[in-house]
Amino acid sequence: MKRFNLKIFKVFVQSESVGGIILLVCVVASLIIANSGAGPAFEQLLSTSFGYENLHLQYSLLEWINDGLMAVFFLLVGLEIKRALVEGELSSVKRASLPVFAAIGGAVAPAFIFWMINKGTDTANGWGIPMATDIAFAMAIISLLGSRVPASLKIFLASLAIVDDLIAILVIAIFYSGGLEYTYLLLAAAMFIIMIAFNRFGVKRLIFYIIPGLFLWYFVHLSGVHATIAGVLMAFSIPTNKEEVESPLEKLEHMLTKPVNFLIMPLFALANTNIAFQSEMISGLYSPMSIGIIAALLFGKPLGIGLVSWTVVKLGVGALPRKITWRHVIGVGILGGVGFTMSIFITLLSYKDSSLHADAKLAIVVASVIAGIVGFFFLKYSRSKTSLKSINNKSSKPDLQAGKRD
Repeated sequence: MKRFNLKIFKVFVQSESVGGIILLVCVVASLIIANSGAGPAFEQLLSTSFGYENLHLQYSLLEWINDGLMAVFFLLVGLEIKRALVEGELSSVKRASLPVFAAIGGAVAPAFIFWMINKGTDTANGWGIPMATDIAFAMAIISLLGSRVPASLKIFLASLAIVDDLIAILVIAIFYSGGLEYTYLLLAAAMFIIMIAFNRFGVKRLIFYIIPGLFLWYFVHLSGVHATIAGVLMAFSIPTNKEEVESPLEKLEHMLTKPVNFLIMPLFALANTNIAFQSEMISGLYSPMSIGIIAALLFGKPLGIGLVSWTVVKLGVGALPRKITWRHVIGVGILGGVGFTMSIFITLLSYKDSSLHADAKLAIVVASVIAGIVGFFFLKYSRSKTSLKSINNKSSKPDLQAGKRD
């Protein structure tokens, strides 16, 4: 089982790494398009409406990407969360405690910093924006370090980001959904119960989950709860196991990983990063909202992740994974400030004013770029310091300052 899980994790990391690079290319392309003569035509394309009006499914291309394709992204996130809980790094209390608590700290601290800066203003509702880490970008950056960081650090970051996404999903469901339509909500619940029943009765063919899952998305969408939550509910209904035989969940995860990382996420970035730069936007970086986003991502993330991790280890509740030092933990905390995809997504849910969208997106891009660069060089420098220390110290004694080891 461990060998099989390691293989899945290797595929996951490789896909996330390449997907992160493609995502970066799409961000740059979107910014170039928005600030060129093609910008207005691109905006018109995104606002083009199509669908079935009689079924209440008439939306613009941008809305289909954000509400439809992103539901598939959240389906993959849900599959990763469930597999991690059943057979991965979150399957035992001892292994799960550190990344779980670290993720909670890395979500609460940025949200608190943003709220403190924006309390009493019209932008205070955006406290959820800096909570989540963009796993694709973060994994892409850490993969560039190769053997300079231990493999256990990549697993720690992936586990932390998965829990981070789960927290963001709960925040979206509870705080960023509209008025509820209880008839559609009950129909959605019925679809979910049907899928859970299929799981209980040992139904393993994916078609029996995909068809009710489509109805689940439709009913959730009309209920007022954000439609992407349907992807997570569907993921948690699909069966998995701890054996080496590929489960339906793992099969679907393999099917979705490349389309999500190589198509859906890049499309989201292309559609939502089209920021047309204007001189007044620079002054917008000094607004409470932008300062809150930048401060929360650059300082709140490493503070929350680092402080909570240290507390959990000192209390004996959790332990640092093997070969990971406190410098590594701080480096991961800095990379946690790369909030790109999820931060932009929650921005769109937080504010109705499109001008706020543009200012928030710019602040997110600025903070994410800084966090990515600083995190990369911090971890690279940590490797150099660690290597010099190991050369000078010939003894095989463990570094007691690194905390307890698992």
